[in-house]
Amino acid sequence: MDKRSWIGFALAVAASTAMAQATPQGLWRTIDDDSGKEKSLVRIVDNGGVFGGRIEKLLDATKQDVKCDKCSDARKGQPVLGMTILENVRKNADEPYWDGGTILDPNNGKSYRVRLTPKDGGKTLEVRGFIGPFYRNQTWQRVE
Repeated sequence: MDKRSWIGFALAVAASTAMAQATPQGLWRTIDDDSGKEKSLVRIVDNGGVFGGRIEKLLDATKQDVKCDKCSDARKGQPVLGMTILENVRKNADEPYWDGGTILDPNNGKSYRVRLTPKDGGKTLEVRGFIGPFYRNQTWQRVE
């Protein structure tokens, strides 16, 4: 491969990597919107255009065995570690975000409509949970 071909190849790889990072797919460090403390690592995966996420690690050593006692669905009483908290999220065709699914807050057991918006070239993820006209935002940080 000559120098010109190598540079073109390197640029193409860099561009595809940058584009891949501008999606919600990956491992994210969650930050509590009230305390500002790091809470967990959530892995978001793409299953044929439908995104879901589960808690891969709890960062507070004292909460490793905590269960979702306030959940009202099949997750009630289940361990939070390994729990699926993000379901059925899809890319919005007209907007730069993913929505249409739900996110569970294991602290209160409530599920919210969700919108995921990559920011800063995919380095952060704005996570917005909705109930009716009310919402709350968290900014998650990309780990990988």
